[in-house]
Amino acid sequence: MHQPRKRFGQHFLHDPGVIGRIVAAIAPQPQDRMVEIGPGLGALTVPLLARLNELHAVEIDRDAIRHLHEITQNDPRLHIHSADVLQFTFAHIYEGERLRVVGNLPYNISTPLLFHLIEQRERILDMHFMLQKEVVDRMAAAPGSEHYGRLTVMLAPWVRVEPLFDIGPGAFRPPPKVISTVVRLTPHEQPMPIGDPRHFATVVGAAFSQRRKTLRNSLKPFLDAADIAAVGIDPGLRAEVLSPAEFVALSSRLAAKLL
Repeated sequence: MHQPRKRFGQHFLHDPGVIGRIVAAIAPQPQDRMVEIGPGLGALTVPLLARLNELHAVEIDRDAIRHLHEITQNDPRLHIHSADVLQFTFAHIYEGERLRVVGNLPYNISTPLLFHLIEQRERILDMHFMLQKEVVDRMAAAPGSEHYGRLTVMLAPWVRVEPLFDIGPGAFRPPPKVISTVVRLTPHEQPMPIGDPRHFATVVGAAFSQRRKTLRNSLKPFLDAADIAAVGIDPGLRAEVLSPAEFVALSSRLAAKLL
């Protein structure tokens, strides 16, 4: 049996009930243009392939790829890309069509992978992932709540985050030390009007770098109190009470100052 590799952050799903629930949430249709990230030993791959005309999968572990070929009997409908998903360009698959992306994401690369996918969001219809519950809580948090922070705000302009259900450690081999959550991400048809994403990232990063500081102090290198007040925001507030739209307004102010 293939041994999970720690360097790839592998935790293989094996619980049939959980697998069925995930596939039901994804609701694959035969014509869907679907890509699976990190198929591992094929727990999701096999039931997805049974419902699709074709499936692409991106896997870095060559032993897992051999196993996938064996259990699917080299099914020509399954196209396996041996690659590091952080370097993978999804635009090469079904050029001009929008993809549905699914996967049990390795915990050690989940956040950079989310942003890698968001950069390619115009090609993506939706995403269904298994992630650490703690990460999903931060992704979906409301302003003012304990989990609200940089990750929440950085995702909000681009995608709608919808937590679906939790999965206990026993559904995986080896069992992770955390609870997982299945989450659906849907790119907005009309993203928030961010001019330069770099300015947005600068403002959000600075605001949350020291959460106890007020905006007047945390944003001082980029915006003064008058700049903050000019977009209708109290400079005495802390970052965690601002909505994503208010961060967009602050980043627009920064862009205007730099012209």
